[in-house]
Amino acid sequence: MIDVTKDILSLTTFKRNSSDLLQQMKKTGRPLVLTVNGKAEAVVVDPAMYRQVASQLDAVAAIRQGLLEAEKGWGRPADEIFDELEHEG
Repeated sequence: MIDVTKDILSLTTFKRNSSDLLQQMKKTGRPLVLTVNGKAEAVVVDPAMYRQVASQLDAVAAIRQGLLEAEKGWGRPADEIFDELEHEG
């Protein structure tokens, strides 16, 4: 979770203190929100957090794709697949 008092800062501040701020981010595990003219412009996350978020987004995309295919009538019912597998084994 982002701590609004510590994790939202200007891009200029980040440029001036990038090493310390990256260490802070790694220590806390929280991302940094960088602002330009008071508006959020970028979020900096460590590689582990990025992998976790990317993995979750991939899973959501796969679920959405499966639901879309099911709505179109593509695929087969799970019971049918399980019955087929039982008869093969």
